[in-house]
Amino acid sequence: MDILITYDVNTQSAEGERRLRKVARACQDYGQRVQHSVFECTVNEAQLERLRHRLQQIIDAEHDSLRIYHLRGGRDGAVETYGIDCYKSFEDPLVL
Repeated sequence: MDILITYDVNTQSAEGERRLRKVARACQDYGQRVQHSVFECTVNEAQLERLRHRLQQIIDAEHDSLRIYHLRGGRDGAVETYGIDCYKSFEDPLVL
């Protein structure tokens, strides 16, 4: 399943900056950054549960915001991009 993860982490403290880096690292383990605080991921149910649990352990629910959007029908039918699109499909052959 394709999901979109967005987050806003309060970085007014050193702890907030650490949380921001941890959230980004967790998201990078499952997908790719398409904007500063936005990741597109292709995961199965088990991976989604692990990622969701990991992110909930990192964020401070009183100061941060995390959203997970399910892209029904896949990325191709759900995303319109204008300008630079930094998304790379890992399902297509990689030519070096």
